Amino acid sequence: MDVDVTASAYLDHNAGSPPRPEVVAAVAEVLCEAGNPSSVHAWGRRARARMEAARAAVARLLDADPAGLVFTSGGTEANALALAGCRRPRILVSAVEHASVLVHATGTVPVDGDGRVDLAALDRMLADGGDPAVVSVMLANNETGVIQPVADVAAVAHAHGALVHCDAAQAPGRMALSLSGLGVDFLTLSAHKLGGLPGAGALLSADPDFTLTPVLPGGGQERRRRAGTENLPGIVGFGVAADDIRRRNAILETGDLRDRLEARAQALVPAARIVGRSAPRLCNTSCIALPGVPASVQVMALDLAGVMVSAGAACSSGRVTESAVLRAMGLAADIAGSAIRVSLGPDSRPAEIELFLTHWAELARRKGLDVKEAAQAA
Repeated sequence: MDVDVTASAYLDHNAGSPPRPEVVAAVAEVLCEAGNPSSVHAWGRRARARMEAARAAVARLLDADPAGLVFTSGGTEANALALAGCRRPRILVSAVEHASVLVHATGTVPVDGDGRVDLAALDRMLADGGDPAVVSVMLANNETGVIQPVADVAAVAHAHGALVHCDAAQAPGRMALSLSGLGVDFLTLSAHKLGGLPGAGALLSADPDFTLTPVLPGGGQERRRRAGTENLPGIVGFGVAADDIRRRNAILETGDLRDRLEARAQALVPAARIVGRSAPRLCNTSCIALPGVPASVQVMALDLAGVMVSAGAACSSGRVTESAVLRAMGLAADIAGSAIRVSLGPDSRPAEIELFLTHWAELARRKGLDVKEAAQAA
């Protein structure tokens, strides 16, 4: 089905942001060339040089050592490499992690009502002793935008001799960050969250010489940490996107737009609830519950109106189900089952917010909720 983009609003940037124009141009150039980065001839050396320039660019985004960066097929593989590759039998993760982290867990650390990790509970779990541990806590939640106290998590974990991994896929360009500032041992990035292409990700190690057991063995690529011919177009695009963020000093200036969205939503529909509002959040993310109206109904109705939002994690199933993240936060079923995510990008416009609010409020009215007139809500 053709989509009229002039009458639509893409408000699902946490699922993936469109590639930046600079990325498209750089990738197109690479696609017109041959050359394997492992080949020693001239074209192979040129491919290697492109890859290493991208590695340096992505590492600079975190003020990290490029030698500690492993390119992967995306955030999911990077998470697996950190958690399986560090060879720690005990893997403690927060209850609101992405599914690609939760699948590795041997223990789950509870969170509070805003979705922030319970540091005292983590301390107790680590103090119980047992096998050497690795702790995994995301930097910012993909559904709610809530920012975790990762530096505090690292301090608690390191005091017990545990390693710390952080899935920071949602953070670049949306908040300031550095590998050393967070104090973590491993950090995951994903290219398509920051204006690169799908199919490229990275795992950064604070210690470049830390020995990771490959999840994909069988070749000498990536200093024997990840076998297989590297995805050079995706990697080059990743580097260009990272450099674009640094060059523009681009922390998204969407906070005012997001706040306007939330204020207008609650003024139009007083029953609406903003999840995680009292906690530090990414400037581009809003999780809005419309009690009594299932998230699936909202997502489909908005899609028919040309407004693209999501509910839950976009890559979890291809279906809209009740959010496991919101359940872990202890939210009532009518909230957890009726929450959608609106996530903004660098090119989001006020007109897109108005389009969303118009159709969202009309849906609420059709479902019998009290909806104020626009003049009253202004």
